[in-house]
Amino acid sequence: MTSRLHGSKDFWIAGLRAEGPPFRDAVTQAPPDTPVPSCPEWTVTDLVHHLGSIYRWVRGHAVRGVNSPPETRRAPVPEGLPTGPAAVEWWQDEYAELVDTLEALDPELPAWNWAPQAKKAGFWHRRMAHETAVHRWDAQMAIGAGEPVEAKLAVDGVSEVLDTWLPAGRRHNPTSRQGVVHLVATDAAQEWFLRLRGEGVALLDTGTLLDTDEHPARAYAAGTASDLLLALYGRVGFDVLEVTGDATLLDCLRTG
Repeated sequence: MTSRLHGSKDFWIAGLRAEGPPFRDAVTQAPPDTPVPSCPEWTVTDLVHHLGSIYRWVRGHAVRGVNSPPETRRAPVPEGLPTGPAAVEWWQDEYAELVDTLEALDPELPAWNWAPQAKKAGFWHRRMAHETAVHRWDAQMAIGAGEPVEAKLAVDGVSEVLDTWLPAGRRHNPTSRQGVVHLVATDAAQEWFLRLRGEGVALLDTGTLLDTDEHPARAYAAGTASDLLLALYGRVGFDVLEVTGDATLLDCLRTG
């Protein structure tokens, strides 16, 4: 098993295309003021505005062809956005324009991102696929119909948390812990070893490890790739996984 799935533009675009329609279906079925259980204090309208605003921000930023950050490093939700059914149509327009933009965008084009990695546009192909997948699940939970994230996409989503979010310092819980965490996606023949060193996080490449190497894993968690991804984002508890060892280390991996 290898430590991560190396995605591609086509892979991420396919994920984005697959996750958009069920997001729309869910938010169309829910009354606009329906609470989103997995996003406390948000309604379905808030979720629609949030995701559409991210799409708009990425479209304006990723095509600039420069490594410098934009004036606004986070996607603001503008005032005066449409509500009710019109909000869904607004989101649909933003989604369609994002797909078209990313389809035409060279993943090697220089583009700033907030993570300690190459400043290339491919970052945003990947990010938008996973942003949409997780929020699709959120939207479906608002109508009590959450479907898992497709296994291969979820595997890459777990890798994105471990190689992008956590090294960027986007961790929700105390970062003083130390130890090794071993994660296994049981439906995708995929595993990850992650070493926590206080503020530092290191994703170990299992492809370079020998069978004789010892890994003093202090926490082990196994489950479907989708459950692993949703647990890392705090959407579900780690208790949906098979966990052994020091389960409190898993809390140090939450992001989102």
